[in-house]
Amino acid sequence: MLSNEQIIEQALDRIEAGYVFPAKVADIDAAIRRRLAAGEYDDLDGPALCETVTAHLQEVCPDKHLRLLWSDQPQSLDPADEDGGKAAFLALLRAENQGIRRVEHLDGNVGLIDVRRIAYADEGAAAIGAAMQLVALSSALILDLRACSGGTPEGAAMWCSYFFRDDQVHLNDFYERSTGATRQFWTTAHLPAPRYADRPVHVLTSAMTFSGGEDVAYTLQAHGRAVVVGETTRGGAHPTARHPVTEHILVTVPTARTINSVTGTNWEGVGVVPDVPVPAHQALDTALKAILGA
Repeated sequence: MLSNEQIIEQALDRIEAGYVFPAKVADIDAAIRRRLAAGEYDDLDGPALCETVTAHLQEVCPDKHLRLLWSDQPQSLDPADEDGGKAAFLALLRAENQGIRRVEHLDGNVGLIDVRRIAYADEGAAAIGAAMQLVALSSALILDLRACSGGTPEGAAMWCSYFFRDDQVHLNDFYERSTGATRQFWTTAHLPAPRYADRPVHVLTSAMTFSGGEDVAYTLQAHGRAVVVGETTRGGAHPTARHPVTEHILVTVPTARTINSVTGTNWEGVGVVPDVPVPAHQALDTALKAILGA
């Protein structure tokens, strides 16, 4: 059984090896080791250790994906299987209709799509296209991301592609530390449903909107293609690797970052700030009033 000191040492090693901002690693390491030497972690049980170390990590570096996580269920200590992780997420998406909870036709010829997860672009294309086909003749669209907990950058780019005229819009870049490579995301040339490029779009957000959902909201807002209504989102922009330290403790290390082509930055730590700030439960009514002129 590892001591708290050994757990923290292993977590710091993982952060040093993989964190997307290597220049920040020295400050993170020094701050946590200073608290470790002072005995601040000595008497903490597993959940409390994870909560406390996470708070201290984010004091130094306000990155919502940089954390220790406690799992009540024992986890494998084998290295993370990327293919296995993708397979599990694909299975979840299949069970959840590729993240699309509902599509509605509201009074005033307003379309509504409630998205809970951002699917992979290849497997999710048909479902995303079906949802967009059902709202294709609406006069305005509301994209409800208030309960969207994340997903894939490829899927976020596909969702965004529907709201531009062609494949000539550079949405964002994706930098990965391990390879040093930067991948560009542009609007998709061929979509399975009509584009929605010439009508108003409102995106609903909440304090729970995270990661892939934030990607869609931030990108459409930055490109001036949607009005964001609701609450500031959670602020998680960095794709993350999960490494087991013990059977119950994982360290999550952001290994890549998104760079928006308009702002040159992203929503990490600050969230997507709405154009129209209102409590999440009022966001739909607020958007409808703006669309219908009520």
